[in-house]
Amino acid sequence: MADGATNARPDNQGTEEKLPVSLDAEQAILGAILFDNEIYYRVSVFLKPEHFFDPVHQLIYEAAGDLINSGRLGSPVTIDTYLANKQGYTDAGGKRYLEQLAANVPTTAGASDYAKIVFDLSVCRGLINIGSEMSERAKIATLEDSPAQQLQDAEQALYNLAETGKYGGGFKSFRSAITEAIELANAAVKRDGGLAGVSSGLRDFDRMLGGLHPSDLIILAGRPSMGKTSLATNIAMNAAKAHKTERQPDGTIKTVEGAVVGFFSLEMSAEQLATRIISEVAEVSSSEIRRGEVDQDQFDKVYHAARELEKLPLFIDDTGGLSIAQLAARARRLKRQHGLDLLVVDYLQLLTGSGRRNDGRVQEITEISQGLKTLAKELDVPVIALSQLSRQVEARDDKRPQLSDLRESGSIEQDADVVLFVYREKYYLSRQEPREGTEEHAKWLDRLTEVGDTAEVIIGKQRHGPIGKVDLHFEEKFTKFSDLADDRYGGGGGGF
Repeated sequence: MADGATNARPDNQGTEEKLPVSLDAEQAILGAILFDNEIYYRVSVFLKPEHFFDPVHQLIYEAAGDLINSGRLGSPVTIDTYLANKQGYTDAGGKRYLEQLAANVPTTAGASDYAKIVFDLSVCRGLINIGSEMSERAKIATLEDSPAQQLQDAEQALYNLAETGKYGGGFKSFRSAITEAIELANAAVKRDGGLAGVSSGLRDFDRMLGGLHPSDLIILAGRPSMGKTSLATNIAMNAAKAHKTERQPDGTIKTVEGAVVGFFSLEMSAEQLATRIISEVAEVSSSEIRRGEVDQDQFDKVYHAARELEKLPLFIDDTGGLSIAQLAARARRLKRQHGLDLLVVDYLQLLTGSGRRNDGRVQEITEISQGLKTLAKELDVPVIALSQLSRQVEARDDKRPQLSDLRESGSIEQDADVVLFVYREKYYLSRQEPREGTEEHAKWLDRLTEVGDTAEVIIGKQRHGPIGKVDLHFEEKFTKFSDLADDRYGGGGGGF
């Protein structure tokens, strides 16, 4: 760059020697954008105003973006008019400084490289900030601020920096929020089926929920043997199977269909969960697989299903007794290393809290449910957390679950964006068989035939849509959910 543009802002040079800053690179990318507005579209995917060190450069970049995105020209004349009343802009040289930036760009060929330098140095400054804060905090550690808590906070800060390229949060302009909402709607329009979220692979289920939305905490609850784990596993499998990516302008890989799935199996081992998944896909009973009671044809199905499944982006952690903090740390690590678009926790009551003294179980569940909701927002992924229901369901004639049946329901119901209940009437009917030959037995058989293999997923709460229920087909032998109509002839989802 020419000296004129560099020397026009000498007030930050002292700071530049102390922090990783390149005012030359900041001026170069701004000058390139002023010279050719098309460059803004190439770099704005990853370069944000807050990545600039100089506050005036932040103003100029944001103003250029506002003008260009609205279809207008981002030139020294238009930006000068836009920033005329902004504090600091006039002191920096105003229109004359903008003209210097545009005039002193020798070529726009290296514009992306200038932008990456600005971005990378912003990340370096973020690392310095995190290091300084954690160093000072460690020096004055107290009993209330344990080393374990400091480690968790440090890992979270590093994750945030790795994901966004900037350190710290703060307010987001409404314009920025609107842009994100429009992008989400646009992605839904482009996607098959018009879903804004991750598809469950179940047609009617997706129609009611609009897919599984990023940052949502979805509680999937039911009594034992209702099929909670089976439904969660089916959804995880369908999402992983549909996973597709595309490369972004900044070189990163973005999921455009399906999901990279993280599955915390706190109850079953990874081997048990894998056997159940293979059973669902191969349609061979898991108990027969475990006992080795399969013929050659069934074994071939199991083998081919296993070979297909091993390619999928599904990661299982079967560590028992995890705390909510440990789970969050592992989820962040998974997203950093492999990506993450959907998180499943089986199940919520098997997690532990921070273990503070005098905390009862209700307070602990509150901490866990709040932690899962916070994690969903932080990672920007849907989190499906399975939950038990209290025994009071069994005492009612109508055993369909209600929100009040959730254990420690106050916190779980409050923190959840969506609450789903799995209910299978056949399970209860099969255990209430009257004496054979009686009129009651005939009525019972009629009802059993009428119910068939139908399972209900009851939507007890949904922040963004209606409540109601979805009927699904449940094949108990393979613990497999699928669309109720045409599930065996390609008309439904839920299988390979």
